[in-house]
Amino acid sequence: MKRLTALALMLAAAVAANATPSTQIWIPSTDIQKYNTFHLNFDNYVPVKKEANGSWKAPVSLIGPTMGVFATDKVQAEAGFDIIKAGLKTDSAPLYLHAKAATPEGFLGAGSPAFALGGYNFGTEKDATNQNIIYGLAAKTVGKLGRLSAGYFTGNDKVLLDENGKKANTGVLLSWDRTISEISDKLWAAVDYQGGESALGALSFGASWNFAANISVILGYDIYNNSKVAGADTYTIQLDINF
Repeated sequence: MKRLTALALMLAAAVAANATPSTQIWIPSTDIQKYNTFHLNFDNYVPVKKEANGSWKAPVSLIGPTMGVFATDKVQAEAGFDIIKAGLKTDSAPLYLHAKAATPEGFLGAGSPAFALGGYNFGTEKDATNQNIIYGLAAKTVGKLGRLSAGYFTGNDKVLLDENGKKANTGVLLSWDRTISEISDKLWAAVDYQGGESALGALSFGASWNFAANISVILGYDIYNNSKVAGADTYTIQLDINF
């Protein structure tokens, strides 16, 4: 049992980076890739210090496309996949799928929030990379304060575990984000939080700059809820390109 628990913890940590639908810094957002447009993301998560045993955790890198696949005036949808590499055994099954449908703010009448329902980290190796996370989100822009989002997720309880091998497959999703137009319309900032004691639980914050209409770079920092599972904090660099 101890061997199985250790293996499950290692596999969960290996895919700590999310296979990315349209996101904030770490968690999903209610944003949707526009219909028939193509988005490519390159994300890296690099540890800021050595582990307790004196070694460095391998950086986690991912690359993948997201495409808008459906659109009406009220409902849009996107789908895509990522290839995630973490320097561990799960690199032999690096493919992770994601999809999301969402409605815009005002969908249910003036003042109503945006809603999103989606899933991500659908890996291809049973009880290893198949975190199979399903989530729901609501988001509302509140004047100059920015946009506030809240939701909940649930995933595979055989993969998303804490350091003791106990289920850690559910939790809240929270975020704030805003274009910092007082400085530049190209500057955006966000803080987000994913609950739970698995490798996915984290508080993240960062900012992005649009270098062109279709190219932006996010610089962020991730503080994990459970360092015994996820390891040391990481900084993240995320390049996003729209075609």
